[in-house]
Amino acid sequence: MTTPALHITGDGAADELLSHDPLALLIGMLLDQQVTMEVAFSGPAKLRDRLGVLDAAAIAALDPEAFADVCRTPPAVHRYPAAMAARIQTLCAQVVATWDGDAAAIWTRGEPDGAEVLKRLKALPGFGAQKAAIFLALLGKQLNIPSPGWRAAAGPYGEEGTFCSVADIVDAESLAKVREHKKAAKTARAAKK
Repeated sequence: MTTPALHITGDGAADELLSHDPLALLIGMLLDQQVTMEVAFSGPAKLRDRLGVLDAAAIAALDPEAFADVCRTPPAVHRYPAAMAARIQTLCAQVVATWDGDAAAIWTRGEPDGAEVLKRLKALPGFGAQKAAIFLALLGKQLNIPSPGWRAAAGPYGEEGTFCSVADIVDAESLAKVREHKKAAKTARAAKK
């Protein structure tokens, strides 16, 4: 069985890494705040290129200041490289401590249903309810995880035919639709204030 190819960043090498490395995808989702989706999900490829490997135990064990420097190196991994470096290391430490360094175990170990995967994701540092639901939808829609009930657990992000998050991006056209949805949602929130 081949792994589906993700098309999030517009960079072939970065998308290839996301498609085949569960830790890269998890870190990309962690970084997906206050920067464009392309920048966030390109971050793991930058880390791999700079570190030579993308490994949860290795990242967790790095000196925090040295890792922050890796994240700051232009082009920076994130708009807030030092803060996100700390979050990445905390996430990697949890993946090591809870999942034996295997990020995919979060959604595969014990053949969990969608509600259990969502619970596991919400337990991760940096993953609130919305981020966890979006990531669950990404796993279901793009990577076809076999977790029964994932659509219901992901809420509106799991619905078919929507263009509301990174879970719905498969090409440039769908990226434009997701951007338009986010812009409309932001305008609606501003109008309520």
